[in-house]
Amino acid sequence: MRFILSTLLAIVSLVASAQVSEPYRDASLGVHERAADLLTRLTLDEKISLMMDVSPAIERLGIPEYNWWNEALHGVGRAGLATVFPQSIGMAATFDNDAVLAAFNAVSDEARAKYNGFRREGRHGRYQGLTFWTPNVNIFRDPRWGRGQETYGEDPYLASVMGEAVVNGLQGPADSKYIKTIAGAKHYAVHSGPEWNRHSFDARDIDPRDLWETYLPTFKTLVDAGVGQVMCAYNRFEGEPCCSSKKLLIDILRNEWGYDKIIVTDCWAMNDFHNKRAHATHQSGVDASADAVLSGTDLECGSDFGNLREAIDRGLITEEAIDESVMRLLEARFSLGEMDDDASSPWASIPMSAVDSKANRALALDMARKSMTLLKNNGVLPLARNASVIVMGPNANDSVMQWGNYNGFPSHTVTVLEGVRDITGRDIPYLRGCDHVINNNFVSCFNLLSSDGKPGLTATYWNNKSRDGQSVAVERLTVPVNKSTGGATVFAPGVNLTGFSARYVGTFKPEESGRYTMQLRTDNGFRRLSVDGTTLVDNSTKGNRNTYTCTFN
Repeated sequence: MRFILSTLLAIVSLVASAQVSEPYRDASLGVHERAADLLTRLTLDEKISLMMDVSPAIERLGIPEYNWWNEALHGVGRAGLATVFPQSIGMAATFDNDAVLAAFNAVSDEARAKYNGFRREGRHGRYQGLTFWTPNVNIFRDPRWGRGQETYGEDPYLASVMGEAVVNGLQGPADSKYIKTIAGAKHYAVHSGPEWNRHSFDARDIDPRDLWETYLPTFKTLVDAGVGQVMCAYNRFEGEPCCSSKKLLIDILRNEWGYDKIIVTDCWAMNDFHNKRAHATHQSGVDASADAVLSGTDLECGSDFGNLREAIDRGLITEEAIDESVMRLLEARFSLGEMDDDASSPWASIPMSAVDSKANRALALDMARKSMTLLKNNGVLPLARNASVIVMGPNANDSVMQWGNYNGFPSHTVTVLEGVRDITGRDIPYLRGCDHVINNNFVSCFNLLSSDGKPGLTATYWNNKSRDGQSVAVERLTVPVNKSTGGATVFAPGVNLTGFSARYVGTFKPEESGRYTMQLRTDNGFRRLSVDGTTLVDNSTKGNRNTYTCTFN
């Protein structure tokens, strides 16, 4: 029995020794040496599978599943709770690249903390990784673009300085054994709108001076800063889709600038190559994928690279060309420590308490304050305590609007209305006034309503649809009843966002006889209107927004 046990222990020891002897498993070796060894062990189909953003696990080699698509435009995005910093255009307005660096040091802390938690749970999905597709250093030349808020403005120098701070904050110290996270410069290049036709637009007539002095400097700065990814744009450049542009990717990025890291497509950009309603520059996904890889693209957000096996069989591309791309991808993954034990990484000890921490929220508040740009002050600001003001507009009480896009989810959002009320110390009136795209102009007679002898209405709320049981909130409304949950803002504290009911009670005493109109509008709800005990409206609506107008004498 003792002999058998010793033999088994010896066998286990030999197996463990064999695993460590495989160079790609040896964390003491450099990333290039490890990647080169692992590349020789992959089959062609395995290599191709690693070239798509949803990269499957290769269990026989100990390669875990990995998803390359992650967002961190102004905080860790789309992965739950996070500190939400101002949008990029707001950060640019600070003109403080040190503050941007500090912000993205905090962002990468939260990114690593989240990744550590996801990894322990065996989760490897989208928005749970370490490769972030930010910053957006396109030049914001036209406010009609629609995505200018993601950029750092119209000045190439400012965008370069800010973008470099983002890269340094995300990727961490250059002398660290493992890179903290990987940043991604996008969208390369000449991509500043129009948004509606980006999948078919050809930036053909770009003046060479404009190309080199306006559109390319930001990317050159980030390449020099060591950015780990460059995302090619949807549009064409001089006839070729940017993700297969020989001039942009080979001549400039690879050869002139010496960029030797990952080039990734924008999501489903490859489909535009052969979509008849888009660029339609290629016959199929087979020749499109081959051309993109031969032009320098390594990683696809999408599934067209699944055609690469057929492209090889048809002689459109060689396995050696595939190897060049896979080598860069493997080097990136080894540089993150993503395939090593947690104990090897200095970032593995960052705890979840770093996420939305008090210190990070203070950084976000400081950044927001620095971003404010006051063009003129007529003496109203700063608002005095007890100031008599009114807040108007559909965004003033909309918390979600303030999150921006590509965002995380903050633990608390102070709306414009809440902030002004806090500063003035008064329950100042609020008038929504209109919706974002619907004309709701009206002459209000709300000032003629009263309740219990005071102006306005008394509102009572229940967290059920039938107004049964104990109410959960009562408030006096001293402004027109124009409430909406469209911004994920509750009607009143303690009231649910959905599945609630309300009663508004008041006395209308007209100043003169005539015809008056009450307008009620609901989505998926019911409404009942009574005047002097007579029910004028009693119905419900489902589906589309429905407006009911009731006129009475």
